[in-house]
Amino acid sequence: MHIRPDETSHKRSVVKAISWRIIATLTTMTAVYFISGEVILALEVGAVEVVAKLLLYYLHERAWIAMSWGMTKTD
Repeated sequence: MHIRPDETSHKRSVVKAISWRIIATLTTMTAVYFISGEVILALEVGAVEVVAKLLLYYLHERAWIAMSWGMTKTD
């Protein structure tokens, strides 16, 4: 079975965005902690970052799915 990119579900994009945000937010929080030495600051930065970037990633993903540039046509 071959799935065309335009058939990518919104649910898949959401799950993909969430899984990436977990990794990226933990990385950001770790960096903030090592720079500042403050756990609370690391958690606060992580909380703001996860919400903003989750939304932006989802919009970015859907925009790329809507474009045909660079896609191979299948019959």
